[in-house]
Amino acid sequence: MKNRAFGVFYRKYEQILEKEILSSEIPDHIAVIMDGNRRYAGQLGKARSFGHAMGAEVTEQVIEWCYEIGVKQLTLYALSTENFHRSEEEVDGLFNLINEKFLKLYGDKRTYEKEMQVRVIGDRIRLPAFLNESIEKIETATEHHRKFNLNVAIAYGGRQDIMQAVRDIATCVSSGKLSLEEVDENLISKHLYPAPGVSVPNVDLVIRTGGDERVSNFLPWQANGSECATYFCAPFWPEFRKIDLLRSIRVYQARKDEKKQEHSYRASEVINFLGIGKCGEKSEELGPLLPVNKQRVS
Repeated sequence: MKNRAFGVFYRKYEQILEKEILSSEIPDHIAVIMDGNRRYAGQLGKARSFGHAMGAEVTEQVIEWCYEIGVKQLTLYALSTENFHRSEEEVDGLFNLINEKFLKLYGDKRTYEKEMQVRVIGDRIRLPAFLNESIEKIETATEHHRKFNLNVAIAYGGRQDIMQAVRDIATCVSSGKLSLEEVDENLISKHLYPAPGVSVPNVDLVIRTGGDERVSNFLPWQANGSECATYFCAPFWPEFRKIDLLRSIRVYQARKDEKKQEHSYRASEVINFLGIGKCGEKSEELGPLLPVNKQRVS
């Protein structure tokens, strides 16, 4: 009875929260560091493969939730370059699980109804042939879709991504295909994974589960350059709920509001300093600055 009552309360709270966040700006691009699968399995006395399997189920739900609320781009950190230091058994198990999910997306009619484009970012040379075949299959089948973009980071590292882009650009410059004057931020972005092709856009919100407050070399160019919001939460990835996603978006919206208030505050200071009156006319004298009432959020 108690669990039932809690379930009713949870659903009601979720509805209220969703209505609240839908009344404001939804982030175009959310990037997720899906952390905690192994610790989740460990606290239940299960094998690590169990945690990864449960996490993969949540991943499917998160894709649905993001599509439903209007997110345009979702990037998931499935396997980092650092993860290759784990046991061969665990890494092979992850390859098989990821492959299974790609094949499921390929055969799922919802992929095509959503017009979901699926792309992989990372060093594909480090992936087994069967996984690369499945990646090629799902990417080709969805390459013309533009309504919702799912980017899956496999064998990915942010520094490695920037390094390969620099090498690629340097090769183009040395061969005469590019001049140094043509190298700018936009060009560098185009050479990042999944180059060659349309680059992954700037990130609006980074979410990390599992309690750690770090971004683990994930999309440094797209995240740091855009001053995106970050949301660190305690639940392990298999425990991640829709409420957690909605809360993260609320944090993003609060940050946007703070930035707007900050810009408004600075504009008021400039107007006050210049002594511009209500009609836009400059006062004859620039007296002492009047304080502008505003609670600043650090």
